[in-house]
Amino acid sequence: MTATLITSIGELTTQTDECGTLHDAAIVIDGERIAWIGAATDAPPADERVDVAGRAVLPGWVDSHTHLVFAGDRAAEFVDRMAGRPYAAGGIMTTVGATRAASDAELRAHALRLRAEALAGGTTVLEAKTGYGLDLDSEERLARISAEVADAVTFLGAHVVPAGVGRREYLDLVTGPMLAAVAPYAAFVDVFCEAGAFTVDESREVLLAGRAAGLGLKVHGNQLGESGGVGLAVELGAVSVDHVNHLSDADLDALAGGMTMATILPGADLSTREALAPARRLADAGVRLAIASNCNPGTSFTTNMQFCVATAVLQHHLSIEEAVAAATTGGAAALSLDVGPDAVGRLAVGGFASFQILGAPSIAHIAYRPGMPLVDAVWLRGRRDEGQFLPIVANRFSHPSCHQLRG
Repeated sequence: MTATLITSIGELTTQTDECGTLHDAAIVIDGERIAWIGAATDAPPADERVDVAGRAVLPGWVDSHTHLVFAGDRAAEFVDRMAGRPYAAGGIMTTVGATRAASDAELRAHALRLRAEALAGGTTVLEAKTGYGLDLDSEERLARISAEVADAVTFLGAHVVPAGVGRREYLDLVTGPMLAAVAPYAAFVDVFCEAGAFTVDESREVLLAGRAAGLGLKVHGNQLGESGGVGLAVELGAVSVDHVNHLSDADLDALAGGMTMATILPGADLSTREALAPARRLADAGVRLAIASNCNPGTSFTTNMQFCVATAVLQHHLSIEEAVAAATTGGAAALSLDVGPDAVGRLAVGGFASFQILGAPSIAHIAYRPGMPLVDAVWLRGRRDEGQFLPIVANRFSHPSCHQLRG
């Protein structure tokens, strides 16, 4: 097995208590794992050497909320919304129609293109939800394809009630045959607890059925109003409640006193023109945060986690350190992937060598240079993504550890 030394790292963000943030650092990769972390001057010999010339290195993004498998787009709906039409949950059915009409091959190819796009932007782990099928066969198909392209699958049959189906009839389907068909592929069950989607009581029924089937719990909650989704998520011990745009004092106290993560979705906040999720208020209350892309064709058609992190700093008032943590270790916790030797979203000896190399000397540039393609290279479990490269550039940064880039 070939060991690779990544050296001359200007700023190494490990997201671990043991190492924290190091400067003039290096790491050694052996296979798909990290074998050593420390000062560049103390690095052990290795078979290969990559000099990153003062660039910043940080864990790959962990995107804990996407709707990656779908067909069609909703650009016309977006244009209308920008002209003043308010967002409502019913637009989901437009995507359901297009998705049902697409072939497996078309859905898979589109999802793989989005996954490759996310990887090029530094995302090394992501979740994908069902929810654009809304009948038994289509939801099973979406779960199966999602399991091929994503690291974790979430069953979201309870997205909305499809037209022509009674609410009780559909709830019985979601909590019975549909759940049984999807469960072999899924790690979590989710529900859209919101006006126009599902009530608190209906959402509780869906979540309890999912728990009985062995799935972890997630909630789409409090996006359009104080829907009760946050309280329900905390009551049932859900791993995360996502959106959280509208919070009462009781909601905030419940999150601060429980174990449920709050996931903010900056792309959706901008696209729907909803009130921004109160990330600063949540962080100050001690609530642990995740940041995710919410990639979907209706309200956040982006896989760019760098954009979401920058927005969380510039618009949601998080520090860059808080935002990067929320998009790495926070995302891992929101997928229950934050413990043990296979934990993601961090760089630790014995852990996976999944990281991104920025074309900048520090993580501050993610928000300092918003919208710029700063990812120079991505390593996924010890292998550099073939679509990325490190150009040979001398003195690229004004940084004391900058050297000619080699290898």
